[in-house]
Amino acid sequence: KVAYLLLEDLKQKVSKLNKKPGLAVILANDDPSSKVYVASKEKKSIALGYKSYVYRFDRTITQGKLIELIHELNANPEVNGILVQLPLFEHLDEQAILEIINPKKDVDGFHPVNMGRLYTGLKPYAVCCTPKGIIKLLKFYGIELEGKNVLVIGRSNIVGKPTAALLTNENATVTLAHSKTKNLKAHAKQADIIVSATG
Repeated sequence: KVAYLLLEDLKQKVSKLNKKPGLAVILANDDPSSKVYVASKEKKSIALGYKSYVYRFDRTITQGKLIELIHELNANPEVNGILVQLPLFEHLDEQAILEIINPKKDVDGFHPVNMGRLYTGLKPYAVCCTPKGIIKLLKFYGIELEGKNVLVIGRSNIVGKPTAALLTNENATVTLAHSKTKNLKAHAKQADIIVSATG
């Protein structure tokens, strides 16, 4: 329900723009689920009225060629957002690739500039999608966050850590648990809200 309403709102906003936004998606892996995600993103972009640019690569893609493409996309005024579908092929350096993306075009919010802005309380150019979705869900259903004890289980850079940061920015008291946390059950019993970010 929440996703439907958000997408309908977004579709209306895009329809009123003079210039349609462009989203570039890079797929450089042979993971079946990634292929499904990218196809879904392409379909959804088109349905929302975006310009969709999808770049699919096999194992012959080199680090240099991928970096070259990202530089081109950074400079392209028709491309407003760049998304690199993770994971990448093993021979590619994920972090180096992510850091090449212009932070203002970093749709996933994975660039160190966006992560840094999130953790320091500044507004990032983009926020990691799943954590942002978690906050949207909680707010949509009117769940008060201020002063609540929230347990986030999982400390990945993609979900756990940014979720903890967003919740902290909403004035929740956050405990970030992980595989080395002792007596997780006790932490869970004390929490008003639990976010499982364990995969």
